[in-house]
Amino acid sequence: MKGVVLFHGAGSDRDHSSLKLIEKTLKPIPVKRVNFPYRRAGKPFPDPTPVLLECVRKEVLAAAKKWNVDVSDIVIGGRSMGGRMCSMVVAGADCDALQTAGLVLISYPLHPPGKPEKLRAAHLSQIHVPTLFIHGTKDPFGSPEELKQHTRKIRGAKTIKLIEGARHELKGKDADIASCISEWASSL
Repeated sequence: MKGVVLFHGAGSDRDHSSLKLIEKTLKPIPVKRVNFPYRRAGKPFPDPTPVLLECVRKEVLAAAKKWNVDVSDIVIGGRSMGGRMCSMVVAGADCDALQTAGLVLISYPLHPPGKPEKLRAAHLSQIHVPTLFIHGTKDPFGSPEELKQHTRKIRGAKTIKLIEGARHELKGKDADIASCISEWASSL
């Protein structure tokens, strides 16, 4: 791994405390924390999915060019919606899949709270890269059991790190998140 590109969740931005700590923990590996277009424009609500996917693709390609590395040397991921968009780009949900070094999904939103019938997992079977899930055991966007069930489809190596008692926002768990990512990344 020669670089990491991270994206925020729907309700935050690139300066989320966990993303900043991940960057600090992974030094000297370069880390790029990205705002989606709606945040850059000062808007509170996410852009349509195609816009978010295009942003992920463009930012990862730009990072590879800037760092003079192949996309296959970069790990991408993020929190909640940001991680989901990265997983869709790696799976090729929007067009050709990006073959990255790995995928980090923090609080992956399997479904909206209380709506397990609105599953967001169809593309997971198209993921072929090592994938790390960091998930709270009390996350209303998907229980640990649901996460384990739906990630069986992933074709690449997968690791699930559960944070006991944590909800979707993983409040107060930034150090645990950064430590999990650092340990996992060192095994790539």
